[in-house]
Amino acid sequence: QLQNKILILTICAAGIGGTFQYGYNISIINAPASYIQMFMNTTWLERMGVPLESNVILLLWSFTVSAYPLGGLTGAVVAGPMAIMLGRKMSLLLNNVFVIIAATLSGFSRMAKSFEMIMLSRFFTGVNAGVSMNIQPMYLAESAPKKLRGAVALTSASFTALGLVLGQVVGLRELLGGEESWPFLLASNVVPALIQLTALPWFPESPRYLLIDRGDKESCISALQKLRGTSDLSAELEEMLAEQAAVKGQRAKNPWELFQNPALRWQLVSIVVLSSAMQLCGNDSMYFYAAYVFQEAGIPQDKIPYVVIGTGSCELITSVTCNMIIDYAGRRPLLLGGYIFMAGWAIVFMVALSQQTQISWMPYLSMACIFAYILSFGIGPAGVTGVLPTEVFDQMSRPAAYMICGSLLWFNLFLVGTAFPFIVKSLAHFCYIPFLVVCVCTALYVWFFLPETKGKSFLEISEEFRKRNFRTKTRAGFYKGPEEIKTTTL
Repeated sequence: QLQNKILILTICAAGIGGTFQYGYNISIINAPASYIQMFMNTTWLERMGVPLESNVILLLWSFTVSAYPLGGLTGAVVAGPMAIMLGRKMSLLLNNVFVIIAATLSGFSRMAKSFEMIMLSRFFTGVNAGVSMNIQPMYLAESAPKKLRGAVALTSASFTALGLVLGQVVGLRELLGGEESWPFLLASNVVPALIQLTALPWFPESPRYLLIDRGDKESCISALQKLRGTSDLSAELEEMLAEQAAVKGQRAKNPWELFQNPALRWQLVSIVVLSSAMQLCGNDSMYFYAAYVFQEAGIPQDKIPYVVIGTGSCELITSVTCNMIIDYAGRRPLLLGGYIFMAGWAIVFMVALSQQTQISWMPYLSMACIFAYILSFGIGPAGVTGVLPTEVFDQMSRPAAYMICGSLLWFNLFLVGTAFPFIVKSLAHFCYIPFLVVCVCTALYVWFFLPETKGKSFLEISEEFRKRNFRTKTRAGFYKGPEEIKTTTL
């Protein structure tokens, strides 16, 4: 059917320059790590006449790695205002400017003999990823028909995983991961940006944004016709008009206003817990330090890049699987199962690492644990976490909710990226104890406090959270009546 083709092509056009870049840019930095460190040393030697000490090189490398999540945090903060003022589609298109700047800086860094250009390039790459991680799921969920909303929003996680795998493949020595070609590897992220700049302008803006934020009913109907074809639009349009009436006279909210609104308390707590856990569960440590972890596990040096591709493929397979089953299995079972399994594998992984010098087959068990850990992450937390803000917040609160989610996600990624080498140093084989604690606590939160949102309308989800929010308020003696919850009615 033509309308399904248009929706699929819209998903691909948004994804290739969107969350694909997040995964791609996390993984391409791993392959040339030693070459970039050598480049830093030789550049300093040429400038100052003395080489850098090894701990200074490590510090500069940490800055380079950390520039990415810092850029992401900046991107997450500007994404909300961009989505409101420019619209979802235009924000994604303009976002490619950051990648083009980043690719230019890293591509010419060796020629200019400046390792600072690499750091700056990683910052701009992070800004791009921060914006797309927030706006892409919003754009797709608002463009999708009701029955496909979960699966369509979840494609963001599939594109992240696809980016990870392609980044690992392109980073092989045989392709762009060699000593001579690493500047081209770092600049290769310009290709997805150019593809999106060519493709996305042909597809419509989010119909919900056009009607509710812009008040442009004609453009909304036109966008819906492109996305749905000739099918009857009256029911969907009626639902959007009801949502428009519910938020009439309101403006898009700021993040701090969400914290002040008692009717949004449990929604906020849920996205804060789950967005934080997504990074603090230790999955991305596997990617930032994948080669290092495998080396510790006793895998031969020349085989490591190929094993790393396997880890990315695991997440890709599970996120595609999660895509297919989210609207059947529900959100809670996937999150709960993911975190419980990750906790279990973290224990086995630490035991395997501590015994690897005593028992010959232990390195292979620890390698299997890494694969299993990433599979468990991919089947639930990786995808479902990004869908929830769309489902539990209304049109006026959604950009602010994604700003909070995105800021937490990037801050925690920075925290883990900076702290993990020190955790490994101090805890050695038991480096996953902090991540184990996070997984167990998150599983408990999901079990006791998170309602299921599968197959429910926005109104039903709002009602479920209203009961929780105002049960707490009644106990505290602050109940202010039903007018508090007008903003969550869609």
